[in-house]
Amino acid sequence: MPLLMIDLDNTLVDRAAAFRTWAELFHRRYVPADPSAVAWLVHADADGYEPRDRLALSVRDRFGLSPRAYSELVNDLRQGMADHLEVDPQVPAALKAARTGGWTVAVVTNGDVEQQERKLRLTKLDEEVDTWVISAAVGVKKPDPEIFRHAARSAGTELDGAWMIGDSAHADIAGAYNLSLRSVWVRRGRPWQEEAFAPTMTADTCQQAIELAVASSPA
Repeated sequence: MPLLMIDLDNTLVDRAAAFRTWAELFHRRYVPADPSAVAWLVHADADGYEPRDRLALSVRDRFGLSPRAYSELVNDLRQGMADHLEVDPQVPAALKAARTGGWTVAVVTNGDVEQQERKLRLTKLDEEVDTWVISAAVGVKKPDPEIFRHAARSAGTELDGAWMIGDSAHADIAGAYNLSLRSVWVRRGRPWQEEAFAPTMTADTCQQAIELAVASSPA
């Protein structure tokens, strides 16, 4: 069965929206008098790429948090905003259609095991995929080719004919390109800027990306 590998954050789930929701709650609770708090937090988060421990220290120093507030902040960041995640209902439907059509679906994500698995459970995406590989569990991160090989082994299949779907040019699309795999980039309103490589296709949503991959390579 062909393998469909899909990124988690900002692909299967809208992490950016979840972080903004959390930032708005943080603003109201801790610094309601600072009108720039939400924008500052979103910028400092760097779409999730800023290391969590470094982000926590930056937030503490920027807003002068008390030890208790800082402890709560660290816990929130470790939980990955999972409580605020929402899944487009069309995504589980597209996953179900792909699996019914003979595809094996694997989530391939960078991050902490506890945090990423919590996201999968709370959104019930763990019930909609066949397996998942988390970088912290296998000791390699996207775009390292080995994490994709781990995904294929976990799914009990091969990388031949596999597709990778994701929003990160560097992690998802470059990783697929380096293994000569086909890919769909979820653009999230952004233009493609890389010159050395490119996705096979682009899509506006995860649902559309899944449907494009499945239609292009019937199982």
